[in-house]
Amino acid sequence: MKTRAVYIPAVILIAAFVSAIGWTADEPKIVVMNPRGIQPEIRKIPMATRPATLDGKMVYIVDTKYPNTKPFVEELFAALKAKYPKTTWILRDKYAGYMDDDPKLWKEIKDKGACAIVLLGH
Repeated sequence: MKTRAVYIPAVILIAAFVSAIGWTADEPKIVVMNPRGIQPEIRKIPMATRPATLDGKMVYIVDTKYPNTKPFVEELFAALKAKYPKTTWILRDKYAGYMDDDPKLWKEIKDKGACAIVLLGH
C-alpha cells in the first residue's frame, strides 16, 4: 500500500513534466517588432575650437527665455563682466521661446561675435 502511495504521485509528477515539455514545443512563437523602427545613424559634430583668450573678443550671452531663468542670466552677465573686463559681453534674448529658431540672432553672432553662451534652462 505504501509503495502505491509513493508510486502514484511520482507518476503524476513525471506525466505533468513530460506533457508540459510537449506543450511548449507545439506553441507558436510570438514575433515582436521594435516600435522605434530603424533609427538613423548618429551624425557626430565636433565641438568648436576654444579661443586661447577672451581678451578683446565679443561674447554673446543668449537667453532662450526658459521659464524663471531671467534672474540667473542677468547675474551671470554681471559676474562675467566683472571677472573678464577686457571682453565685450553682449546679452541678447532670443526672438521666441527656447524651442524656436532665431536665424537673425544666429547670423549676428556669426558675423560679430567670437563665441556665444546659449542658456537652455534646467
